[in-house]
Amino acid sequence: MASQDILINWAPQETRVAIIENGAVQELHIERTLERGQVGNVYLGKVVRVLPGMQSAFVDVGLERAAFLHVADLHPHSGGWNGGGNRGDPLPPIERQVFEGQTLTVQVIKDAIGTKGARLSTQISIAGRMLVFLPQDNHIGISQKIGSPELRDQLRSRMLALVGRPEDGGGGGFILRTNAEEASDTELADDIAYLRKAWELIRERSHCLPAGSLLHQDLSLAERVLRDLSTEATQAIRIDSKMQFDALHAFGETYMPGAVAKLEHYKGERPIFDLFGIEEEIARALSRRVDLKSGGYVIFDQTEALTTVDVNTGGFVGARNFDDTIFKTNLEAAGAIARQLRLRNLGGIIIVDFIDMAREEHQQAVLAEFRKQLSRDRTRTTVSGFTQLGLVEMTRKRTRESLAHMLCEPCPTCQGRGQVKTARSVCYDILREILREARQFNPREFRVVASAAVVETLLDEESVHLAGLSEFIGKPISLSAEPTMNPEQYDIVLL
Repeated sequence: MASQDILINWAPQETRVAIIENGAVQELHIERTLERGQVGNVYLGKVVRVLPGMQSAFVDVGLERAAFLHVADLHPHSGGWNGGGNRGDPLPPIERQVFEGQTLTVQVIKDAIGTKGARLSTQISIAGRMLVFLPQDNHIGISQKIGSPELRDQLRSRMLALVGRPEDGGGGGFILRTNAEEASDTELADDIAYLRKAWELIRERSHCLPAGSLLHQDLSLAERVLRDLSTEATQAIRIDSKMQFDALHAFGETYMPGAVAKLEHYKGERPIFDLFGIEEEIARALSRRVDLKSGGYVIFDQTEALTTVDVNTGGFVGARNFDDTIFKTNLEAAGAIARQLRLRNLGGIIIVDFIDMAREEHQQAVLAEFRKQLSRDRTRTTVSGFTQLGLVEMTRKRTRESLAHMLCEPCPTCQGRGQVKTARSVCYDILREILREARQFNPREFRVVASAAVVETLLDEESVHLAGLSEFIGKPISLSAEPTMNPEQYDIVLL
């Protein structure tokens, strides 16, 4: 297993995390304070209104708007109902379960959108690294994505041994997530201890804080570094904020004692991301083109439906023959693509167009190398073989927004098309528009306001056409350059 370092750049408005292996950035994680939602947060709420007609209630949890609680999101033991009855029986109406003025421990399951408040549930669940804790239940569940019946039975038996049976006072239920598939008993036990401590703290706060208080917040990105990103291969976790270093140290001592020794406070004068070249990596990860050391390059295009990846030889001609050139370029590209998928956090359907290879053994070697590089990804991936068209189809689970979607927005000039009209095309649009206006109105003069490039083209290459139009409509046409206009913008003023 390759050794890794984790760098944390903290600022009040944004936290950025880079994972480095063998001197190269493998993953980037970014969290912005103003964009952080409330999903997963647990509050002590107060019922302010019950609506029998909608089988819902409005609950004040201290947010800008009252949150929404539907009868289907009530846990059997959270309201006035004792949970009796058989599975499949109709739910008791909400007015029999909650009442105005009642305090409830609730969790946000959907953020507020527009004028709608957040959606709540009284069925509390706390996510850990490999487990989800269900403090109000007692069963052991297994993710459906863990398909092998033998493995599911084995994991359930191991969990029962670790948590104890309900009748033995085990307390609380657990769901094993897909990344618990290969977890050791020690890792599972650490996750169990962390989740139980978190729930105990929620219960203590619910007894001493007033209604409308936040009882538990889903972990910040810096805290998730200790819980989710730190592994046995992690050598050091460097953070450039003393305040956050102290907070992480305290958090780690309580919940993740094994990771505390790896924490380091970076005190250098240069920004930590500058020192390790992370800023340049971020800039490259936002580019379509990634250059390979051999002289080849890879093009990434992200669309709504899928991401396409195209490999090209570029200037690489160093091998003895063309087949070897293609093979070596594809081998290098396989590693670069796997790394870029992690770095850019590209998910969904991905189509990779390696350079066509004539030899079957070359295809299989490239495919094996690609799968080997993807095996380092903590996000689940599936790879098919080469199709009849020579393409490799794969999927990568979507876990969060891609880097480009988080940091960028569609270009206001081209509206995301990736190209703009030429100055000549815009000139012809203007000439047609003037002719159209001249048929409807009778101004003294037409004035064209456009970008400098368009005005220059009208005065130079298109001057004959402009003069011909002016003579045809019998009106003068004047030009005015506006530096703030983009290449496609123009305005025709009737004077």
